[in-house]
Amino acid sequence: QVQLVESGGGSVQAGGSLRLSCAASGRTLRNYAMAWFRQAPGKEREFVAAFSPNGADTYYADSVKARFTVSRDNAKNTIYLQVSGLKPEDTAVYYCAAGSRAARYWTHYAFWGQGTQVTVSS
Repeated sequence: QVQLVESGGGSVQAGGSLRLSCAASGRTLRNYAMAWFRQAPGKEREFVAAFSPNGADTYYADSVKARFTVSRDNAKNTIYLQVSGLKPEDTAVYYCAAGSRAARYWTHYAFWGQGTQVTVSS
């Protein structure tokens, strides 16, 4: 079992930045593909970014490419999502997830955090 806890969300104005964190316990994250998803009210859960278990490969949704960056700190068993150039349409609850392989659809991930709210005002 992997327990995931997100933090770092908040309310910012358009153009602002945040760094979201996802701390894991129970297992080392190096053994898992990790991903960030987001879900806005009334919308489906949407893929944001992911990286492979060894961290060699990263994947981004087209809508966030060049604005968002994923990283991991194996010593802290934590992954991060640096979000910059925020737009009102980025408003959502952001979730981190762990699974056996990197994928763009949420059903491929077995473990989820509780989410952290990001609100962007214009």
